[in-house]
Amino acid sequence: MEHAVNPFAALAYLVAGVCFILALRGLSSPTSSQRGNRFGMIGMGIAVITTLVTHVPEVANAYGRTPAAIEHSLQLLPDWLTIAQILAAIAIGAAIGLTTARRIAMTDMPQLVAAFHSLVGLAAVLVAAAAFLNPEAFGIASRIQPIYGPPIITILPVSRIEMGLGIAIGAITFSGSVIAFLKLNGNMGGKPILLPGRHVLNLGVLAGILGLIAYFVTDQSAWVFWTITALSFAIGFLLIVPIGGADMPVVVSMLNSYSGWAAAAMGFTLHNSAMIITGALVGSSGAILSYIMCRAMNRSFISVIAGGFGAEAAIAGDAREQRPWKRGSAEDAAFLMQQAEQVIIVPGYGMAVAQAQHVLREMADKLKEHGVRVKYAIHPVAGRMPGHMNVLLAEASVPYDEVFELEDINSEFAQTDVAFVIGANDVTNPAAKTDKTSPIYGMPILDVEKAKTVLFVKRSMGGVGYAGVDNDVFYMDNTMMLLADAKKMVEEIVKSLD
Repeated sequence: MEHAVNPFAALAYLVAGVCFILALRGLSSPTSSQRGNRFGMIGMGIAVITTLVTHVPEVANAYGRTPAAIEHSLQLLPDWLTIAQILAAIAIGAAIGLTTARRIAMTDMPQLVAAFHSLVGLAAVLVAAAAFLNPEAFGIASRIQPIYGPPIITILPVSRIEMGLGIAIGAITFSGSVIAFLKLNGNMGGKPILLPGRHVLNLGVLAGILGLIAYFVTDQSAWVFWTITALSFAIGFLLIVPIGGADMPVVVSMLNSYSGWAAAAMGFTLHNSAMIITGALVGSSGAILSYIMCRAMNRSFISVIAGGFGAEAAIAGDAREQRPWKRGSAEDAAFLMQQAEQVIIVPGYGMAVAQAQHVLREMADKLKEHGVRVKYAIHPVAGRMPGHMNVLLAEASVPYDEVFELEDINSEFAQTDVAFVIGANDVTNPAAKTDKTSPIYGMPILDVEKAKTVLFVKRSMGGVGYAGVDNDVFYMDNTMMLLADAKKMVEEIVKSLD
């Protein structure tokens, strides 16, 4: 099928791509995130409308086609009934998305992100399957009519590579994201599930997928295509199952990157520049974010994928030493913080589970009324996704200028009267600096133990963090443990401050 490129579509896709770039730039800062979201919505709207318009036969056939090509196009392009079905599907999807956005709690955002990644991966798989089953409709096949017999339809070699990579990455993204969702949502345990010989098994499956993609270039048999698909679904499951809760921020950003590359690969198959641009942006930004997360944990990306943070420690169980520790009350905490010049609040996943961000901000406001300086210290991997704590604090209208990253505030703990740790564990554990046998050794942590007093809110002394190791801060002379549900404890502190 020969045709000239629609110049208006190319221009519209370029504008959409610029909007996506502006969206990423806006999302890099809390203060500009709303503007970034708007740019993303505008860009996606332009891309969707352009795709629909250029696939209506009467419009799509207006650019430089021969009569024979026009007739062939009319047979392949969707009719008005199909366009109506597409619009109906968009309406249903929009209704689901709008309802989800309105109802979802910010504490459930990590699993929602994982679920959305799975849908992107599944979409890539379905597009690749459709292109394989009907390659002529996608313009990626050549037709040879022999003297005898039916025509021979051959998928272009370069399209086979794109298709193979697209379906492999898409299937890995789908199954991996499903496992991540189940772990984040509590349907599966957060501890790593270590299969025997998992490294050899994973390498063998990955080698098989790459080998079959290379073979697919020379043989477009259906068994090759569907075997690639099945193995890719399997490796997504195998890669994510051994990864524990402490590595979830890296997993979420990694799956985000995978979904982008899957979309880019399918963009080449569909000859859609908007998908290529968008996929490349998402893929590269997700890869950069994964690198940042790994650097924040002082680990290599390969070690995260191959093992699971603190896997051996977590599997070993929750064995703990019996060491003396001090217990305090809400009244004790309120008195100590009222007398302080500066309090640094360190939120963690426990705050998210208890949904204590709003009452925490109320506590901070009360302290500021008493003349106390209040700051928030955020570790890059605190929570279950990159920026999880920042999102929760923003939802509670915590001023952006009170929130500091690890490298900007760590030096202040030594001059701080009270470090108020609420639900953060591994990211405050000094064993990361002192114990070379610890699974978290080498990970940069928030130096809360240097504060004059550490108030540590924790549900009970019976559990450990996702890395499966005990926290030495619990037993230090300057630490007071506040054992209760995080939200209830902070509510009691607020009453005492009154």
